Amino acid sequence: MVNKTNQGATDSIKEKGFLADAPVDEHERDLYPLDGDAHRIDTLEAVDDDAIRFFHEYGYLAVDSGLSDEEVEGCQQGINDLIDGKYEGFRSVMVEAGAREAYPNMDVEERRSVVRKVFNFVDVEPRLTSLTTHSGILDVVRRLMGGIEPRMLQDMALLKPARIGREKAWHQDMAYFDVPIETTVVGVWIALDAATLKNGCLHVVPGSHKAGPHPHFKVRDWQICDTVVRTEGSLPVPLQPGGFLFWHGLTHHGSPSNRSDQGRRGIQLHYQPENTVKTSKDTRLAVYGGEGLGMTC
Repeated sequence: MVNKTNQGATDSIKEKGFLADAPVDEHERDLYPLDGDAHRIDTLEAVDDDAIRFFHEYGYLAVDSGLSDEEVEGCQQGINDLIDGKYEGFRSVMVEAGAREAYPNMDVEERRSVVRKVFNFVDVEPRLTSLTTHSGILDVVRRLMGGIEPRMLQDMALLKPARIGREKAWHQDMAYFDVPIETTVVGVWIALDAATLKNGCLHVVPGSHKAGPHPHFKVRDWQICDTVVRTEGSLPVPLQPGGFLFWHGLTHHGSPSNRSDQGRRGIQLHYQPENTVKTSKDTRLAVYGGEGLGMTC
């Protein structure tokens, strides 16, 4: 499937002076290795008991194919419609920092090429809403949770625009969620374009969830210290459109910046067990808030 991110729009906004190429930060070279062989399952239907055991042992599960071309294209168009303002009152769109000032004066194609995140679309965009209740996804998540019914915790479309897509520093998702630390939160990342080594595919540290919660610090983001990640041994997980990555909420993961000419779009969903009771931010930070615990990065 051809990536439909508009390359012409990116070239156009560069010519108008809205953006400039940014070099790859030096720190990324040893935080995101370009080799490694992630374990893979062919399809959602092929996720068997061995695959479930692999997830609990290594904290991630890659699935090469789970959506049809039609479903992928529907999700792509759904994101575009949200960005284009076709749903009255929808404002949950985040733009890359370098384009924020110019964004109000951009045309439709230019705007699509600089958006970083679209979120809170459940119950707004029908094609994306149906994805969150996809029977194949829910069946796998339910089994990863030991048979407990999953409940939606968070929905986002994460985009890495060509040339300007920023890094998402290494972190644990549980550091962001006000839920008990023993909760099995499952993240699901669904590729809508080819996610490659060049345009910022996700990377994971296999087995890192077993070490439990890790302190996070405000550096480039709310993140695990780079010095920790450099010692862990991470794997890139490239995906083709319609492919999936499932991961445990404690698994260390991140993604590098995108300085390629190819944009990368994906849907990220998080599920929690249906009986999860919300905790407080203070409770969470007492575990994950490095600075507040007197630590340094």
